[in-house]
Amino acid sequence: MEATVWPASLPADLRAHLPEGLADGVFPAGCPSRTVLDHITSKWGVLILLALSEGEQRWSELRRRAEGISEKMLAQTLKTLERDGLVLRKAQPVIPPHVDYSLTERGFELSGLLVPLVTWAYNNADDILNGER
Repeated sequence: MEATVWPASLPADLRAHLPEGLADGVFPAGCPSRTVLDHITSKWGVLILLALSEGEQRWSELRRRAEGISEKMLAQTLKTLERDGLVLRKAQPVIPPHVDYSLTERGFELSGLLVPLVTWAYNNADDILNGER
């Protein structure tokens, strides 16, 4: 028996919400949406977006929240998410200077969509890591 290929394997009500062209198959390699997905689902992208969904934060707060992230990766992730219009960087004109990061409207919308994914990962992590099916 042949496996049903995505998106045909999706229930009809979910397939009906797919953008035109996406229903023809998996994202083509050159599709801009794949680039955006790469940025969002990078090792640190989801964590930074979720941390910022709780409100404006400074660099040091983000570094503490995303335990294990290097300064270089935090800078790179924030720069990418800012360039994509998901994160807002606001330099404060105070002494000593500091920068606050927050989500844009689009970033906040996206973070709400990530919550079910992260909840699922949290609820299933032990079983998955223990090899349970």
